[in-house]
Amino acid sequence: MRVGIPTEIKNNEYRVAITPAGVSELVRRGHDVVVQAGAGEGSAIHDADFKAAGAQIVNGADQVWAEAELLLKVKEPIEPEYSRMRKGQTLFTYLHLAASRPCTDALLKSGTTSIAYETVQTADGALPLLAPMSEVAGRLSAQVGAYHLMRTQGGRGVLMGGVPGVAPAKVVVIGGGMAGDNAAAVAWGMGAHVTVFDLNVNILRKIDAEYGGAIETRYSSRLDLEDAVKQADLVIGAVLVPGAKAPKLVTNETVAQMKPGAVLVDIAIDQGGCFEDSRPTTHDDPTFKVHEAVFYCVANMPGAVPRTSTYALTNATMPYVLKLADKGWQGACFSDPALAKGLSTHQGELLNAEVAHDLDLPYTDPASLLA
Repeated sequence: MRVGIPTEIKNNEYRVAITPAGVSELVRRGHDVVVQAGAGEGSAIHDADFKAAGAQIVNGADQVWAEAELLLKVKEPIEPEYSRMRKGQTLFTYLHLAASRPCTDALLKSGTTSIAYETVQTADGALPLLAPMSEVAGRLSAQVGAYHLMRTQGGRGVLMGGVPGVAPAKVVVIGGGMAGDNAAAVAWGMGAHVTVFDLNVNILRKIDAEYGGAIETRYSSRLDLEDAVKQADLVIGAVLVPGAKAPKLVTNETVAQMKPGAVLVDIAIDQGGCFEDSRPTTHDDPTFKVHEAVFYCVANMPGAVPRTSTYALTNATMPYVLKLADKGWQGACFSDPALAKGLSTHQGELLNAEVAHDLDLPYTDPASLLA
């Protein structure tokens, strides 16, 4: 199979969908790999590294898209890429379609077979391709939150860990899954007072045991969450409903009652955001103010640390990439139910029930394609 890797073109997206080790393994199995020149530079992976591993380096994205039977990306296609998508090609990447009707429409119109990293799901409910970037985004959220709490960045001027005689920052993390747990860990490590809210008591119990009670855990009732957010210096939204839009858990009315200069970091922005006022921002212009609170809603947070993120992501994706290359999308999904969960579109049909519900589009059960 011919596998293609284009350069990511989303704002300040420096990750790449494969490493030289991945190229080498594909070539060893008899596949051809085409990499766009410069695709790995943002992650400090050079064309010469890919070439030495057996890849063909080409100058333009058009050639990669045109030649690839299996196209690997990191982020969802954006408008300049829509015309390059085509029937007969398999696209394997993060998609987050519930938050993007234009991308969904473009995929359906093109007839592309698309498989979303974020909805590949194992029998125990784990999301193995979302997990590594959730770890990165969670850890980054505490860092960027601390940075934007500085007065020079429009924040309250509060130090996360305080100093002797001065209280530390109050941090509220909404959602105790992979991203939320990592956000809480870093915020706690910086010395902040951290409270994690979740609807799953077993998750709260796990966090309580993991940190010996040092991180406060609370059941996420609307009243308790609102009260905690109003008192917080930093709020990190880490809510996840796989494949679907995130629920809006912090209202504009609540934000109006927060402390001036409080910071809200929305990790869930890829899925539409979990704060009512959230809207996607970029690394170039990451924040905006609502009332007197600072919102950070960058949709590709891990792209800021591409060296770490690229290797973390490809460590998780490569077993699935190899299956897709060896067996084709249909054979790979038939043999691996976890991968089949990632099926999103095929020949104009929408195969994800949550996306279909959120976007009010017709749904086709992917089981009908794998029989």
